[in-house]
Amino acid sequence: MDLSVWRTFVTVCRLGTLSAAAAELNHTQSAVSRQIAGLERQLGVPLVERHARGVRPTPAGEVFRRHALATLNEADRAVRAVRDVRDGACDRPLAVGATPSLASGIVPEAVRGLLRQGGPVRWSLLPGLSAQLHSRVIDGVLDIAVVTDAPPGLAFDPRVERRFLGLDEMVVVLPVGHPRAGRVPVRMEALADDTWVEDNDGSAALLRQHAARAGVSARIDLAAADLPGKLALVATGHAIALIPGVLTCALRADVTTTPLVDPPTRGIYAITPRRDPHPRAAPLLDQLAAAFAPVRPTQVDHQPTKPEP
Repeated sequence: MDLSVWRTFVTVCRLGTLSAAAAELNHTQSAVSRQIAGLERQLGVPLVERHARGVRPTPAGEVFRRHALATLNEADRAVRAVRDVRDGACDRPLAVGATPSLASGIVPEAVRGLLRQGGPVRWSLLPGLSAQLHSRVIDGVLDIAVVTDAPPGLAFDPRVERRFLGLDEMVVVLPVGHPRAGRVPVRMEALADDTWVEDNDGSAALLRQHAARAGVSARIDLAAADLPGKLALVATGHAIALIPGVLTCALRADVTTTPLVDPPTRGIYAITPRRDPHPRAAPLLDQLAAAFAPVRPTQVDHQPTKPEP
């Protein structure tokens, strides 16, 4: 497939109208329309639908948009890398991956420490789920990834080095004004009548396990596509949610949190490839370890949760 057509589609989704995309890409509107129609014929499914103010991706279009955007970003990185070699600038960029909650605060802070200590380096940050990030480390797309052993667990793979960083306690995020908001840990039984929202299977599994230990069930009646969508449903009062404790420092102002009694936890790990590690990966590992030092448990030999059979 022609990546220029993918770029046109991603631009249409970002701007919301064919005319705006045509202006940004210096195309005619009819040319943009033909490119989108051709892409839909190739894939055999509608990718955009019209609404009162323009167009938006269909469910299939949204799935394709996310993958197309990742592919285009990687293609741009490849072009920049070749040009750097051509121009004699052979410094290798540092590609970092992290789960969405860790990418929202801990990992950027660690990279800032790396830059302060070791000087400038070109770097990129790719959020994703742990299994996706693990695969991208194996494939050489990422030099380091910060992942968790939340269900279904971390794969044991001899091709990567794994370093335990710490345990993260999950907390409940609530809309501002919720009667259970506060610093006093709340029991799961007190939240049994609330509606919950989840955005991924791992977090939902942790929530169900915690509720089962308390002898209740969690009503996960809503689903969100991602973490921002999950927090939006909480902020507007539709639900409450279980979120990683490391995320509390980066929450939006219209939500609040409360701790749980005997909260579920997840182990946080950094993984790097055993072969051809990036020279700045080890210093970044030290910065990440320092970021987690205040919450590190005494059992330094913590073992990750194994994947479910």
